[in-house]
Amino acid sequence: MDYENKLVLAPMVRVGTLPFRLLAAQYGADITYGEEIIDHKMIKCERRLNEHLGSTDFVEKGTNNVVFRTCSLERKRVVFQMGTSNAARALSAAQILCQDVAAIDINMGCPKSFSISGGMGAALLNKPDLIHDILTTLRRNLDIPITCKIRLLKSSQDTVELARRIETTGVSALGVHGRRVADRPRDPAKWSEIADVVAALTIPVIANGDIFEFDDFQRIKVHTGASSMMVARGALWNASIFSPEGKLPWEDVKREYVRKSILWDNDIKGTKHTLKEMIMHYSCLELPEGKALIKSESLADIAKLYGEENYYQFVQENRLFNGSR
Repeated sequence: MDYENKLVLAPMVRVGTLPFRLLAAQYGADITYGEEIIDHKMIKCERRLNEHLGSTDFVEKGTNNVVFRTCSLERKRVVFQMGTSNAARALSAAQILCQDVAAIDINMGCPKSFSISGGMGAALLNKPDLIHDILTTLRRNLDIPITCKIRLLKSSQDTVELARRIETTGVSALGVHGRRVADRPRDPAKWSEIADVVAALTIPVIANGDIFEFDDFQRIKVHTGASSMMVARGALWNASIFSPEGKLPWEDVKREYVRKSILWDNDIKGTKHTLKEMIMHYSCLELPEGKALIKSESLADIAKLYGEENYYQFVQENRLFNGSR
């Protein structure tokens, strides 16, 4: 995995599933992170080849619950992001899918209570020894790139010290979100503090925070000196942000996401969540589209809402045909 001058889709819970990752890649994303998945969940999974979809599924044993779905189209760019607080457990989880992804990233920046209460995400920022243990364990036992993503600490000096400690583990790159744990999304990202990290390290740094237009990729690169640039909300609202030709109308991007969700049989809850986030940025859920989306109970309902009934039918018939051969 090359981390030089890459445009990166950030990990986003309930958003970064296969259809959205492929959508971002279609518009120009070089590296696409999946949503954070907890190691406890992953070690309960088994690998299954889904012949109907052409995907590789990691399914909770004894159920049909797909925890992670990927495919050959994204093999060289997909990053599996893991939530963990234990090196041995992280390794057990990683070994289940390391042959099917391009890299594995450890989440060290999530400020949500479910993550922190389990000693994961941003809770790791204050545990440099545990960070070192997790990353070195993965590095020594796996043949694919290992990275992690952090937030800023209380002072720039503290962040730099942690970043230097992380570099000694042999990770391939470090993602830095230019906000502290207590910061809100509306608070400006501190690009200058990302620059401090870049100046202190020799490994590639991936800068994340306040990228909302294609031109912002170059702006954050120039300001921070980072090797690559990562976007979250800007891509959620319009995944064509990765296109150097400029954004497409969000309605067109939304419909393409619907089609990819149908094609890859995406989880209905995740599909609805992603569409709601798109709508709330440009419109409101109280209008007819939003109300109809909230009432939707299946991908067939979603297809009908967005005028994709024929495409939905075509996909279903082809699956039946392929499955009967």
